[in-house]
Amino acid sequence: MAINPNLNSLAYFEAVARTGRVSLAAAELGVSAAAVSQQLKQLEEQWGVRLFRRKDRRLTLTLDGEMLFQATTNAFRMIRGARAVVLRQRNSWQLTVRSSPSFAVRWLTPRLKHFLDANPDWGVRVDATPDFSDFETEAIDLDMRYGAGAWEGLHTECIINDFFLPMCSPAYRDALAALNSDPAGLLANARLIHSVKTLYQWDAWLLVHGIDPPLEQAPLRFDRSSMAIQLARDGAGVVLDSATLAQEDLERGTLVPLSTTFEVVEFPAYWIACPPRHVNRRTVRIFSDWIREQGRSFDRQARSLLTELGCRIRFATDDEPVLR
Repeated sequence: MAINPNLNSLAYFEAVARTGRVSLAAAELGVSAAAVSQQLKQLEEQWGVRLFRRKDRRLTLTLDGEMLFQATTNAFRMIRGARAVVLRQRNSWQLTVRSSPSFAVRWLTPRLKHFLDANPDWGVRVDATPDFSDFETEAIDLDMRYGAGAWEGLHTECIINDFFLPMCSPAYRDALAALNSDPAGLLANARLIHSVKTLYQWDAWLLVHGIDPPLEQAPLRFDRSSMAIQLARDGAGVVLDSATLAQEDLERGTLVPLSTTFEVVEFPAYWIACPPRHVNRRTVRIFSDWIREQGRSFDRQARSLLTELGCRIRFATDDEPVLR
């Protein structure tokens, strides 16, 4: 008949075999030496073998004891490792967020270390993709979307208003100004860089300002604001894009407003979105609170920066061709 191993006895045996002394094993296990000796005796009787040789108050493993020790020490090492993993997972938090690529790279990622420093036990995954989440089929906790908001069936909240203005490198601005000092005339000789997925496009902006489109060279069109902003910084033309995404370049002076005569247009643009059932998830609630705080801080910084650059900010009007 098979003998079911006594795990308690095996644990005592493993500790004695590893430390070499009953007293050391007893101290490690937090029991008396007599209790350890009793467990070893019962184990030898149950298995019908001698596990130790006793000589001069020292214990050495027999061949059977050595075989059992190799098995038990490996088993208990695996168990201790599994316990550590379980405890680590129990004490950690996992969050999966989806975000538009340019926003993830230029706004979210530079701020994530602040969140992780405050929440060191969190594991965070960010999927940077333009595709909206399908919360019914994908394991996404929260979506950070760029758009007009009010997505059907989702809880939505605007966390950041965007600030839109024409921007270019200082050298490109100076070259245009040398050809025509009139603010509207600056664009007559400009090459426009189009961010094709932004909420405010060049044709709408030019219409609002009563400016005829320039006779462009071959158009420059990009589906990522990060690429369009990079090209403007490199002096390839003028981009109409987000001060939210270009904040670092505006602070450094590698990008400048084309002209402070043109007002900066403000409108709701960046949102957190998720099914209503996700709102009360602790991870979603904590991360959302942090995002709100970061959004408020950024809003103050952005307004201060644009004011320092001499820009005036106005909110998009209801009849303005933006968000359509």
